Amino acid sequence: MKKGAFFIILLIACGFLLSFINTTNGNELGLNAPLPMAEEKLKDVSGKEVSLNASKTAKGLLVIFSCNTCPYVKLSESRIKELSDLCIRQGIGCIIINSNEAQRAEEDSYDAMVKYAAAQKLNCAYVVDVNSKVADAFGATRTPQCFLFNTKGLIYKGAIDDNVKDPAAVKENYLKDAIEALLKNSLPSKQETKSIGCTIKRME
Repeated sequence: MKKGAFFIILLIACGFLLSFINTTNGNELGLNAPLPMAEEKLKDVSGKEVSLNASKTAKGLLVIFSCNTCPYVKLSESRIKELSDLCIRQGIGCIIINSNEAQRAEEDSYDAMVKYAAAQKLNCAYVVDVNSKVADAFGATRTPQCFLFNTKGLIYKGAIDDNVKDPAAVKENYLKDAIEALLKNSLPSKQETKSIGCTIKRME
C-alpha cells in the first residue's frame, strides 16, 4: 500500500515536472499573456540597443520573427514592409527580430541584417536575438511569425494572412485585421492562426 502511494506521488511529480519543462521551453505564448523579455537589450541595425518595452507604444506592439534568408520571408517582404509601416503610422510600436543564431556567421549575420534592412527600407527596429532567447520566451518557431499586443497583453499570434505563397490570392488578412481591431480597442475575430515558414535556426 505504501509502495503504491509512493508510486502515485512519483508519477504526479514527474507529470508536474514535464509540464513545467514544456511550459517554459516549448510552448508558444498564450493569448492575453504579457510581453515577455520586455527589458532585454537587443542590438538594432542602427547600432543602438533597444528593448521590446522601449519599442512598445501606448497603443501596443507588433513583434515579427523574421530573417534575411527564409524563402517564406522573401515571399512576404512587401507585406512585412506594408504592415510595419502601417503600425508606425497608426502609433503602434513594431519590432522585427532575427533569432537565427545558428546562421550568424552566414547570411543572417549582423552586417547582412544591416544591408537587408536598408534594401527593404524598414522603418522599424530590426534586431539580433542572441542565442534565440526572445524566440524561446515567445515559443516562436517559424519565420515569419507574428505576435500583436495591446496594452493588456497578446491579442493575435500567427501568420500574416492565409496565403504566404501568393499575395494576389489572399482571402483573409489576419494580421491587418488584428491591427485594425486593436485600433478600435477590440479583439480580432481570429486571434490565432498557423504560421507557415522556415524553422528558426537555433544553436544545438
